[in-house]
Parts: sequence; structure tokens; C-alpha cells
Amino acid sequence: MTAERALRTAAPHELLDAVRHVLVQEYAAQAVELYLADYGLTVLQPVSVLPLTAAPVSVHNSPAGRAFGSQEPFVEDVDGGAVHVHLPVTVRGDRLGVLTVALPDEEGARDLLGELADIAEVLAHEVVVAERDTDLYLQARRKDRLTLAAEMQWQLLPGRACSRPEYELGAQLEPAYAIYGDNFDWSATGDRLTLYVTNGMGEGIEASLLTNLAINALRNARRAGIAIDDQAALADQAVYAHYQGRCYLSVLMLDFELATGRAKLVDAGSPQLLRLRDGVVERVTFEAQLPLGMFEETDYTAQDFQVEPGDRLVFVSDGVYEVASPGGEAYGDAALARAIMSTRLLPAAEVPRAILRELTGHRGQSLPKDDALVLCLDWRGR
Repeated sequence: MTAERALRTAAPHELLDAVRHVLVQEYAAQAVELYLADYGLTVLQPVSVLPLTAAPVSVHNSPAGRAFGSQEPFVEDVDGGAVHVHLPVTVRGDRLGVLTVALPDEEGARDLLGELADIAEVLAHEVVVAERDTDLYLQARRKDRLTLAAEMQWQLLPGRACSRPEYELGAQLEPAYAIYGDNFDWSATGDRLTLYVTNGMGEGIEASLLTNLAINALRNARRAGIAIDDQAALADQAVYAHYQGRCYLSVLMLDFELATGRAKLVDAGSPQLLRLRDGVVERVTFEAQLPLGMFEETDYTAQDFQVEPGDRLVFVSDGVYEVASPGGEAYGDAALARAIMSTRLLPAAEVPRAILRELTGHRGQSLPKDDALVLCLDWRGR
């Protein structure tokens, strides 16, 4: 409670100082550091030293990275009987980073793990709120400079993961520092989950502007309580009114009923869906409809779709399934299904990053020609 009060009364840029003061005073901490995951999910960047003069920590092979990946506190022994306690900093399944606390003895540290984990969770919530008023935490996440198009796309996203009793979501975009058109969006109520997976047209700023227009048009319609097929129609009109058919946008839209797993779906373009059910990966196809903004006043029809408890749905853009190996094999032909199977034991938040690593190996050494999106939805049901 002391930590929570300190964090809620601290200035947005002083959250780490506030939690450090409480941990030193109340828990005899010897050192406290906050690491935030970078946009590419490859390193954990220290927050306390800007502009990033302290060394980042690997997500893949470090004690802090172990806590980040497992989403469980990890106690690391250090010299003299002291320990470093690494605590996930996570908000509703969205993994922001790790709080590392140096404590004088292991036994006392293990007794405090529950309290320290609660403090890290409160810190995560406060970081998300503080980002409205300071750039500190957004700056700390970048190990390289973002392109302007990528800056616009990351600001448009709802997060990179979300967890509720009925489902878990995780998504990632690559190249993280130079994306331009691909995007995802989701929103949940007590009864429904709405999900958009977008494959943008074009490159650079123009692609980002097109996606921003379309996503905000979809959100505007969704927040007005309009059905998913009419959301598509209104966004189509907005995009066409601005571009007159010169630019358009592909999107796969789903509206799930949480109690039953029934969904309404609009397939307006190229994002693909693969389903892992009972150990079998299969591509799920729908009636293809026109991309948003291609023609004036296009009518869209929602289709029915059913998801079952235990299903894993993996959504990918064409920058994933069309990528060719040096031998000419498209990733979506067989390699994507193998990647989904090989990652079946990972949590949903880890799957997109793992599949994109597999994609890099499939592509070889050449630079990507298109941005890539992977979104994973694990359905538990009620």
C-alpha cells in the first residue's frame, strides 16, 4: 500500500524514483532498476539512464529476460549471499518489462516475492497511465530510432498482448523500427471481443496515413455501436472519399461473443487465418470481399464463424505468408504451419515473436521487402 500511494502521487517521469525509495526504505533494497522491452522484443532497455547510456539486457538469455518470458518472478543468486529479484512488469497480459530489485539475502527475498510482484504490477499500471504525460518510457523502449511511419503505427496500436479469462492475445509487427502499413486493433466489453487485422497498401508515410484513416474510421463506427459489416461499409466510404480508389486497405474483422465463441466476420482483403485445433494446423478460408476504399459504397456481408475452447488462431499478413526462401518456397506453403506447431506450447504473447524469428530464417539473409504482422489468439471460452 505504501508503494501504491507513492506511485500514484509521483510525477509521471518519477515513477522509478518513487518505487525505488519505497523498496529501499521498506524492503532494504540495495538497488532497483526498471527495464522496458524494446519495440522488437529483443532487449530490455534500462529506464533510469537516458539517453540509453546503460547497457540493455537480452530478452533471450539473461535472468531478467527469463522473468520476462516466463512471466514469473526469478531469483538470481549473486556474490555474498545477496540476490537479484526479477519481476514481470505487466498490465492485463501486456508485457512491458521487468523490475529488478537487489536484496541482501535469498531467504528474505523469497518470503517477499508476493509483495514485490504486486508492486511490479502496480508500477506497470502507472507506467501506462504516465505515458499520456511523458515521453520517458516510450524513449526507453527504443534501441534504434523509429521511422516516422513506424512512430505513427506504434501509437495507433492498443498494446502487444491482452489476457482475459476467455482468451489470450499477442501480436507483433516487423521490422519493428520501420513498419508502415500493417496493423492490428482489438477492443473488449463484458460480452464481446472485436478484432481487426490490417494489411496496409503502399510504403512509408503514405501507407501509415492510409492505415490511420481506416483504423480510426473503424473505431468510430465500432464505438457508435454499429454492427461489424456496417463498420466495414463506413470505413470503406471514409477511405474512398479521401483516396477515390487510388489506395485501399485489406482487413480481416471479427466480432466474438465471449459466452459462446460464435463470431461475425468480414474478410475484406488479404490477411490470412490459420487454426490449430486438436494438434492439426489448417488454413481457414472465408468468402473474400473487396478491400476497404477500392470502390465507392461497397456493401459488406458478415459471415458466421465458430471458435472452440482450446483453439489457437494465428493471423498473418502477406508480408509473412508470401515471403520466399532462397529456393523460392513461400513461407505460407508449409513452413508457417510447421512454425505454428513448433510454438504450440508457448503462450500467445510469445508466439508472434517466435514465428517472426522462424520467418527470418526462412527468408535467409536478404532484407524484408514488406512489413510483417503476426497475431495469435488462444481461445479458452467460459
